[in-house]
Amino acid sequence: MKLARSREAGDRERLLTGIIDLCEAGQASGEPTHPDIQALLNSIFMTLVVEAERDIRHRLSERLADAEWAPSALINIMALDEIEIARPIIARSPVLQDHDLIRLLVQATLEHQIEIARRPRLPAPVVEAILSRDEPAVLTALASNDTAEISPDAMGRLVDRSREIVALRSPLARHPRLSSELAEQLYLLVGRTLRDTLTSRFSLDPTKMQAAVDEALRASHRGDSDSEVGPVELDEDREEMERSLIEKLDSAGQLRPGYLLRVLREGRLQLFVMALARLGKFEAAQIRRAIDSGRPELLALACSAVGIDRSVFPTILEHVRQLNGGRPGGGEEGVRRAASAFGPFTPDIAGMAFRQAVGSA
Repeated sequence: MKLARSREAGDRERLLTGIIDLCEAGQASGEPTHPDIQALLNSIFMTLVVEAERDIRHRLSERLADAEWAPSALINIMALDEIEIARPIIARSPVLQDHDLIRLLVQATLEHQIEIARRPRLPAPVVEAILSRDEPAVLTALASNDTAEISPDAMGRLVDRSREIVALRSPLARHPRLSSELAEQLYLLVGRTLRDTLTSRFSLDPTKMQAAVDEALRASHRGDSDSEVGPVELDEDREEMERSLIEKLDSAGQLRPGYLLRVLREGRLQLFVMALARLGKFEAAQIRRAIDSGRPELLALACSAVGIDRSVFPTILEHVRQLNGGRPGGGEEGVRRAASAFGPFTPDIAGMAFRQAVGSA
């Protein structure tokens, strides 16, 4: 009773922990909880969690994420909390049903939507809802989800959207549900590296595929909108143009750290990769490895090495995740590790640490 009357955060957390222990013990025993008692526990849970401090809610979300007995109303509220609290609930809670996830897609932030798209074994109705909303960052996260129930029709729609959303192409090329027929369509849209991946994976005929690429180019130049092959974007040409732009800016002394945030706001992730690599004298592949990892501290080290301020990095990380299917991951712990990259050391030391760390990633 003393804990129930107390307004101290520590006492409230102990009370919550005690209730969870009680519920878990009941679940383990296999004995059903009386409905009146369950209703009382649910009410206490809701009252305590709504008034709980952020750190308590975060610890609670980790503990309740796998609980089958957790009150549905409580889980749905926590799924709408700030993303670091909501993430384990969205990713793991068995209480969340298809209609709950679809409602979250409408009500929650873009970060929440990305986490829904990354949820393991995502059911087909939720996949359909994501496709219907057509948000590029969420579609990219879905394409990166190997266990999602993506039907052949849904996969075809993703391949079709990759004509405009470049970030879809790499995860689609490696997705286990990609068919050989769709692989041939995707082949026409990607650069040399992904073409090699598709050729090897699906045993595509290089001569046949090159002929298809040539025909697609001719159709594009003719403006033949009735052609079965859609407009082809030559990644190599686009990357060369962007590389040339970065070199010109650098030569003119106009390539500065502030440019990185500008291109991210414009949705140009590849240009960000090239600019950051140029500023830090890194390889573009090293930057790409960092942003595709589950370790945001790698990106933080690279940014620290080129003079990005600690206060700006969370915004950069948010933009990169939105454009890159929720990567780099790492959750709140990763964000805390990333903050340490802006420590009391010189940019040169940060650059050395980045090269060493990304080499072992």
